[in-house]
Amino acid sequence: MDFKQIQELVRLVNKSSISELSIEQDKFKITIKREHTGMISQGIAPEQYRSAIPVIQQAAPALSTPVPVPQGETAASAQPAVEEPSSKSNQVIIKSPMIGTFYRSSGPDKPAFVNVGDEVAPGKVVCIIEAMKLFNEIESEVSGKIVKVLVEDASPVEYDQPLFLVEP
Repeated sequence: MDFKQIQELVRLVNKSSISELSIEQDKFKITIKREHTGMISQGIAPEQYRSAIPVIQQAAPALSTPVPVPQGETAASAQPAVEEPSSKSNQVIIKSPMIGTFYRSSGPDKPAFVNVGDEVAPGKVVCIIEAMKLFNEIESEVSGKIVKVLVEDASPVEYDQPLFLVEP
C-alpha cells in the first residue's frame, strides 16, 4: 500500500461516520482511528460531531510464538529482513527485521551466538533484538561464514539495518 492510498483512506474515514478502519494485506497492517477528544471538553457530545483527527497506527511484521530463552526471559523468533548481496564480491547482509536493542549473546556472562569466522546455516540464531521488553531471536536465512559483525553489542538498531556480513 502506498502513501497516496493511505491518504485517501484517511480522507474517507474523515468524511464518513466510521470511527475506526483496519486493513491487513500479507504482512502489512494499518489501522486508522478518529479521536473524539477535545470536543467533549467543549460540551459537544460525540454523536453531535462527525469530524476528528485521524490516528494512523502501522503494525510491525507479526512475530511467531514465544520461545524460552536462558535466564528465564521471554523471546519470540523473528525472521531477519531479506538478505541482499553487498557491494563486496559475493557477501550477503543479514539485516535487522525490527527496531530494538542488539545483543550478541543471551546474557552478559554467556558466549556470543556467532563470531567472525563462525559458520552459520539457515535457522541458526545469530543474535537477539530486544523490543518492548521482548527478546527476539534472529535467525540466519543463509549458509556461510560470518565475515564481519556490523553492530556493537547492546546498541540500538533500526529496521533493515545491516547486522552481519556473511560469505556464502
